[in-house]
Amino acid sequence: MNKIYLFRSVTLLALSAILEACSLGSYPPPPDTRIETVTDVLHGVEIPDDYRWLEEQDAPETRAWIEDQNGYAEDIIGESEIRDVFRSRLSELIDTDDIGSTRQAGDWEYFTMRRKGEEAARIYRRVASEDSEPTTEDTYEVVLDPVDLDPTYRTLFSIMDFSPDGTLMMYSIRQGGADEIAVRIRSLQSGEDLPDRLANALYSGVEFDDSGTGFYYTYRSRETGPRIRHHTLGQDFSEDEDIWGEGYGPTAFIGMDIVAEGQYRIFTVQHGWARNDIFIQSGDGAVRPIVEGVSAHFQHRFHDGRIYLRTDFNAPNYRLLVVDPEMPDREAWQQLLPETDDLFESYTFIAGKIYATYLHEVANRIRVFDLDGSPSGEIEVPDNSSISISASENGKASLSVNGYLTPQTRYLLDLETGEREVSDAPEVIFDSSAYDVTKLWFTSTGGVRAPVYVMHKVGLDLDGSHPTILNGYGGFNSNTKPGFSTTRLAWLEAGGVYAVATLRGGSEFGETWHQDGMLENKQHVFDDFIAAAEKLIEAGFTDPDHLAISGGSNGGLLVGSAMTQRPELFRAVLCTYPDLDMVRFYQFTETNNMPALLEYGDASIPNHFEAMRRYSPYQAIRDGVKYPAVMLTTGDLDTRVSPLQGRKMVARLQAATASGLPVVLWYDSRGGHAGGRGRPISLRIEDTVRELAFLAQQLGLGEEAN
Repeated sequence: MNKIYLFRSVTLLALSAILEACSLGSYPPPPDTRIETVTDVLHGVEIPDDYRWLEEQDAPETRAWIEDQNGYAEDIIGESEIRDVFRSRLSELIDTDDIGSTRQAGDWEYFTMRRKGEEAARIYRRVASEDSEPTTEDTYEVVLDPVDLDPTYRTLFSIMDFSPDGTLMMYSIRQGGADEIAVRIRSLQSGEDLPDRLANALYSGVEFDDSGTGFYYTYRSRETGPRIRHHTLGQDFSEDEDIWGEGYGPTAFIGMDIVAEGQYRIFTVQHGWARNDIFIQSGDGAVRPIVEGVSAHFQHRFHDGRIYLRTDFNAPNYRLLVVDPEMPDREAWQQLLPETDDLFESYTFIAGKIYATYLHEVANRIRVFDLDGSPSGEIEVPDNSSISISASENGKASLSVNGYLTPQTRYLLDLETGEREVSDAPEVIFDSSAYDVTKLWFTSTGGVRAPVYVMHKVGLDLDGSHPTILNGYGGFNSNTKPGFSTTRLAWLEAGGVYAVATLRGGSEFGETWHQDGMLENKQHVFDDFIAAAEKLIEAGFTDPDHLAISGGSNGGLLVGSAMTQRPELFRAVLCTYPDLDMVRFYQFTETNNMPALLEYGDASIPNHFEAMRRYSPYQAIRDGVKYPAVMLTTGDLDTRVSPLQGRKMVARLQAATASGLPVVLWYDSRGGHAGGRGRPISLRIEDTVRELAFLAQQLGLGEEAN
């Protein structure tokens, strides 16, 4: 790659132009940002970058710039009546008692608990009991308290595993919102940590072996790829045994499942979100492929001596196959549940039957089958809901129901009679009868139709005047299903409208739908989102002066692209922890999710480059365009989506926009993608309040809006 360097300073003429643009609105100008242009030449195309210097995260100039930007964001948003309303309501909704499920180890039960008013959960234990669940009123022994490690509660613990005899607890330590974790092992008898510890890095599949004298772990290197290893307690880590993974690079995830009391090891390879390979090893024998090199997804489960494969192989909506582990060749596979018109999403075995969950027009249905695949009924579930089912005791199952206006509620379902009773009621108090959900269908490029769900007050006058947030994701084979959100509820109660779009790139309508929104087809996702916005306007819910869009991570790329392609369609944008510089994405090897190259594309590849440079938001910004108001959030410890992209995007937008509307950055030095952004409860609330206050200000929601 050739580089052309050009140095410029902001002239008095340019400064006057900035001040004149700001005078068009009621907002002060943003902090000055130095321009130093670096021009890359990629595949013969010159790509200028005015803010390459902001990629130096720890440079004193960058740190000073971040501090100025945070101050500017608070100056723009300010304190207001609507911000106080959001703060009060979200504190009620979010700061509630939270007790995790218990896990028994030896004679003790371990669980996490955060009482209302506490910043973070502690790990507790009690003598094992079958009579009652833990409560916030009772007193328990504290095993780990995050305040002992970090008084700011930005370093958090999580239970990972227990040794078979219950004397050792493996736990992770996460710094802020980083993807990396450190792993420790605590003696539950002495209360001290063992010297065996994994240093801060990317890990998965960390669990004790059957003897409890060692543990398995998958170490993921962004340079050399993942490897499965075994560590024996008391030995030096340099002596760890390499189990599997040699030859796989950074774009692969690998895993190992030991089944049938150790008789088989099943190894899995996930190539980004595009396809999977599965291998099997019997005892100490050779590792043999069950499936390798096929452009399809395969998710395995071992049950009653057989391997079940949920797959989209020759079935874009997925089907269920059965494999004999002793005869894993493809010719011996048997189909158990064929593909249907609905997406086959998941399944479980309960009381000698298969309970299969399907997705029909982005809402779940549950169908029941005998073990030979014969249909055996259906479970009645509410419309427009996300549903899951799992085994319980005494011929019953646990049924979880979640919807846009229904907080997650668990029922105990009698499998014989169909009767159900609430076993876990939500604590959210609100009048659900005051709101409704409207399902609109929009048409996008290629004649594709998809739904957008709109939450609003009952009897809303469709006059196009309502402050509306449109949210979306559209990628990584991930579905966006109905689900309750306290943030959405706070917006609705304040008088707003909230919409969620179904977009290509997800899994809502099967693998064809996913592939139609990845790699060179990524533009389809943005087309869908824009079509959903236009549908909201056409239906009378809002207009461009009252419409905001929001998205995080891949959804941040979504709103960044929608904003740069159709700036006149939106009044405000909330873009959180986003991917934005897609041309240079492949070069961010220290702080990105390398398997995402197989979803987004790799600009070092010519045909990928041609597609990516057309939509990459950072490169798409043009001087003198009237861009919407923008709030972008990111943080130093986002090691999955490089935060340098957000810094550069804000600087470029602040210099380019001619609308007079503010472009602000809220930057959390310890924020990241993982662990709930690495925030204690008070920061989680205040961050959400700040974001909603910005959108309310821009859309005219509340008395203090501009």
